[in-house]
Amino acid sequence: MKKLLFIFFASCFMQLANAQIKDPVAWTFEAKKKAADTYELIITANVPKPWHMYSQNMPSGGPVPTKVVFNANPLVKKIGATKETGKLEKINDKIFGMEVQFFSGKVVYTQQVKVKAGIKTNVAGYVNYMVCDDEQCLPPTKKQFDIKLL
Repeated sequence: MKKLLFIFFASCFMQLANAQIKDPVAWTFEAKKKAADTYELIITANVPKPWHMYSQNMPSGGPVPTKVVFNANPLVKKIGATKETGKLEKINDKIFGMEVQFFSGKVVYTQQVKVKAGIKTNVAGYVNYMVCDDEQCLPPTKKQFDIKLL
């Protein structure tokens, strides 16, 4: 009887472990100093095949677009919009009934910021994104970051 209970609980545990959704995207976060008071924040996503991640520039009514959010910091001022670079693909998606834009492989998000001269601080925030493959989409995910500006 103990052996049967062990097998039952072990199989339940294995099913729960397989049912958990894992995030296939690997992230890196860094800052490059461009001038005494200017930094370039570099947020890199590595999206393995067969997964893809949607562009920041998606019309409403479709998949969740990627969004980079920076927490307010009175010592830091954003310059312009966050740029995305990578191999952008556009397809007419039958499920969403619209043209969608997405990235596979390496995607880099860059943001220029200015800081008060001589100040050491950080930039914190998160990236909200959704990944899909040809059969499924994972729920939107928030990846927190905290980038030191030295």
